[in-house]
Formats: sequence, C-alpha cells, structure tokens
Amino acid sequence: MLLLLFLISSAKIFVQNEIGLDGDKLLIIFLLIVILVLVFLLLKRSGEKGKKKPFFKFRRIHVNLEKDRLYYPDILTLTVKNTGNVDLDLDKPLLIFDNFWMKRKFKIKGMENRTFYPLYLEKNKTHTLEIDINRFYFHDKRLKRFPKIKITISDVKGRQLGSRSIFLRKTLFKF
Repeated sequence: MLLLLFLISSAKIFVQNEIGLDGDKLLIIFLLIVILVLVFLLLKRSGEKGKKKPFFKFRRIHVNLEKDRLYYPDILTLTVKNTGNVDLDLDKPLLIFDNFWMKRKFKIKGMENRTFYPLYLEKNKTHTLEIDINRFYFHDKRLKRFPKIKITISDVKGRQLGSRSIFLRKTLFKF
C-alpha cells in the first residue's frame, strides 16, 4: 500500500515535463483582452442615441445644515446639492435627536403640510428644506434636553449618501 502511494506521488512529479505559457505571452494576452473590452465599451457608448451616459456613476451629494440662531434655534435649513454625475431619487431625510447615549429618530415627509418625498434631484441641482424644530418639541417635551441634531440623507434603495450634524446648545463635551 505504501509502495503504491509512493509510486503514484512520484509519477506526478516526473510527469511535469510540459512547458506552459511564458510570462510575457500571458501578459500580452491579458492586455489584448483588456483592450478589446475597452473598445467594446466605447463602441457601445457611442452607438447609444440621446443622452450621453457616464462610464462611472458617482452618487455624491453635499449636505449643509444651518440654524437660525446660535443656541436653541427654532428653524433648521437643510440644503442638499447633487454633486455627482447622475440624477438621484432621495428618500425622506432622517432627523436624529442625539443625547450621546439616547437617540430619537424622525422621518421628514415634507414641509408646511405638503409631502414631496421621495424627491428626484437632477445633477448639479439644489434642494432646500426648512425644518421647524418646535413641531418636534410639541410632540415630545424631552427633546429640548437633546443637544445635538443629525440629518441623514439616503436614496430610495437605502444607500446612505450623506449626513450632517449640529449642536443646538452648549455641552460639556467638545468634538
């Protein structure tokens, strides 16, 4: 049994007399495949009529959150600018009241009793939303104790695109 095992393993060692591809030939074949794929993509892109679509889709937004007063503001102004190269479908912004160890989350549907989310935001366009914080304070008085607010923006598919946070009042913690 042991002799048979030794003969089989030695046969594998001595059978390796075939010569494979050299490194330079393998590299040339790989480069030819890459060039063919690039030519195919260029021809496919130039053959489409209508809008030109970018090769790479960058979904980027710039989120800005401003308050009307330095401490204890009444209104927050959310500005979202699409800085990517494709149009986006934005989902409802998530407003998070943060007390360092406890968080309260609210989805914002719109403003002035109008609902306009999900929102279609074209590239290089800006969307502005004014958020009245007092409506949330009327809902729950304990929210006045929360010093920090964070806004999270995501698209309809659930991918988070950006967020911004601000402090509503002074705290002992420095960030």
